[in-house]
Formats: sequence, structure tokens, C-alpha cells
Amino acid sequence: MALQIAIDRDAVIASPGATEEVVVTPDLSILRLAIVNVVFHGQPDCGDRGWVLIDAGIAGARGTIERHAARRFGEGTRPAAVILTHGHFDHIGALEDLAEMWDAPVCAHPAEVPFLSRRQAYPPADADAGGGLMTLLSPLFPRSPIDVSNRLMPLPGDGTVPHMPGWTWIATPGHTPGHVSLWHASRRILIAGDAVITTAQEAAYNVMTQEPEMHGPPRYFTSDWDAAEQSVRRLAELDPETLLSGHGPPLRGPEVSRALHELSRRFRDVAVP
Repeated sequence: MALQIAIDRDAVIASPGATEEVVVTPDLSILRLAIVNVVFHGQPDCGDRGWVLIDAGIAGARGTIERHAARRFGEGTRPAAVILTHGHFDHIGALEDLAEMWDAPVCAHPAEVPFLSRRQAYPPADADAGGGLMTLLSPLFPRSPIDVSNRLMPLPGDGTVPHMPGWTWIATPGHTPGHVSLWHASRRILIAGDAVITTAQEAAYNVMTQEPEMHGPPRYFTSDWDAAEQSVRRLAELDPETLLSGHGPPLRGPEVSRALHELSRRFRDVAVP
């Protein structure tokens, strides 16, 4: 597929292998689970309920997430919460098992609740959105709702993120109705979810190689392109220095803000099918 916004490779903190964790800051690491990333927040060896998991990966990822959490935070430690950027299959695949095992609350935007309480399925994938093999396969991806309603907590209306001091959540709808991104203003760190991503998720080659670029949300599952464009504009205005996204390698440096502003300006031309 055509490149969206090129990224200087010097901006890539590291390109993790298929089940590899990359430490971004002392209290923040990103774990790649084949086609998607999850994020750990918390100081190493912080102990039980001292850390937070952001998103929950693909089905079958429970063991990998458990092992990395134990290695980072201590054997048998549980998170204070699981924070969801949204509820697509590749971000909640291990959620039901992990939340039950850990007896942990699940925090999400209220607009995602129907998809997390078995009340509503996401819209069908758009196999005509272009970009490569992943798009062609997308009608096969799961979109049925899960049920974690007994553990669901809405994100606070004041914008704070539970158990993550200094962080705020920002509504970034478009990819899904209740998509959120997480922002630490003083450190200029953005956890974008799928509002923007850093590889071309529509192409199997890019997914495997993690070729870096600044990219709009995955085309095949994005339901509202007007809202998605506004969300990218909102994130560009933050001028982040460090970016962790749901797909692709973590980035750091002035290249992040430059590429994000360019994506915002050219969104209709490069991101929308």
C-alpha cells in the first residue's frame, strides 16, 4: 500500500519481536503480541496492585501477558486496573480471562460499554478499504461483544486515569465510538491506542516487519472518518515527544510531532479509503 507519512528510523525507540517487550521509560513498557501492542504502567517490582495494564491483546495472549507482568512487577502480582483504549478483538482478546484471574476492574469510555457487556457488536469490517492482505482478511476477524460487565467502570468524567497519576484520558472517537487515548502532559507521552498507529496495519508485510510510519487508524475497522480526523487533529495539537500506539513500534523525538501534524494536514488524502 502507499506510504502515509514517512518516519525517520532514528525516531524508533526499538522494533520489538513478535512477543518482545520494550522499556520506554522506567515506569512504562510496551509488549508486542504479534499484530498488536499492550502497555504496562508501573515501576519494576512495584508489587501487587501497583501497576496497570493498558489493553489486553489478542486471544491466546493471556500466558504471555502473565509472564511479562510477573517478570516486570513480581510473581503473582495483580494490576490495580485494566484500562482499555477500545474494545476491538485485538485489544480485548485475553481480557475476560485476565480480569477474572486478577479480580481487576476494567475501565473504559461509556460509549464502549455496549461492546463490553454483550449488548452490541461492532460494525462489519470494510474489506474494500484497501491497503493489503489484512484488509482482505478483516471480515474474518471477530467482532462479537464480550461480557466483562461485572467488572466495568466508566473512566472518570474529570479526565483522570485511575491508578495512573499525572495521566489524563482524551476522547478520540472515530475508530470506535468510545475510543480514548492517554496523555501525560508534563512528560509529553501519548498512548494513542488506534487513533493513530505507527505502521500500516492493513498490510501483512508491514505488520510482520513493523515498518515505521505515521498512519491513521486501521482502515478496515474505522467506522467514522470525520470523527477520526478530528481525533488526529486533537492529538497533533498536543505535540507529543513520545508515542506508543496500538500497532507499530514506539517512537520518540521531534519527528513524532512533525509526522503527526503532517498526518493531520493530509488526513483526507492519505488515511481515508
